[in-house]
Amino acid sequence: TVTGILQAKPYPVLQVTQGSERIPTGRTLLLSAGGKNGVQKRLDQHDGKSVTLRGIALKRGEIDALQVGGGKDAVKLNIDAPINAASIDTKPLGKWRLKGEICDGKCLAGAMRPGRGLSHRACANLCLIGGVPPVFVSGAPVDGSEFFLLANKDGGPLPDDYLKHVALYISLDGDVERRGKILVFK
Repeated sequence: TVTGILQAKPYPVLQVTQGSERIPTGRTLLLSAGGKNGVQKRLDQHDGKSVTLRGIALKRGEIDALQVGGGKDAVKLNIDAPINAASIDTKPLGKWRLKGEICDGKCLAGAMRPGRGLSHRACANLCLIGGVPPVFVSGAPVDGSEFFLLANKDGGPLPDDYLKHVALYISLDGDVERRGKILVFK
C-alpha cells in the first residue's frame, strides 16, 4: 500500500509521497491492472489528486510499477491530503534521438521475463492494446536512465499506429522530460 499524487497522462503513474517497506517515498510507479490491462478508466478521474493504492509491487532495474488490485479498497481518494507540488515537477531535458525498443511497462518491470522475437512482440502488443504503459528502452542513457515512459508530442497517449514498431530496434526523435523519478519521451 502506497500513497502519492496520481498523474493520468500520458499513462497513469503515481508519484509516491508516502511509501512502504518495498516502495520508498520519492519513487514514481507505472500503474497497471491485473492481466494485460491498464487502469486509465479506473484512475483518470483522480488525476492530480492524492490517492492510496494497494496492489502488487513490480521492480526490475530502475523501473518501478504497481499492479493495482481489484476491489473497492484498492483505490482510495485522499480528500483532505495536501498536494506536494515538488513531487510532480517537470524538468525539460531537451531534444534527443534515441535508439532502442518499445516494450510494455508491466512485463519489463518484472511481471514477466521479457523475451525476444515474435512471441515477445505479440505478448507486448496485447498488454499495450489493453492499456499497459508503453516504455522505450534505450541503448544509451539520458540523465542516468535507459527507460522512458512514451507519450505523443503533446504529452498524451500514443496513437495506435505505434504498435507496429513494438519489439523492434528503432530510432526515435523527440523531447525528453523528467517527471519525478521517471523520464518521459515525447
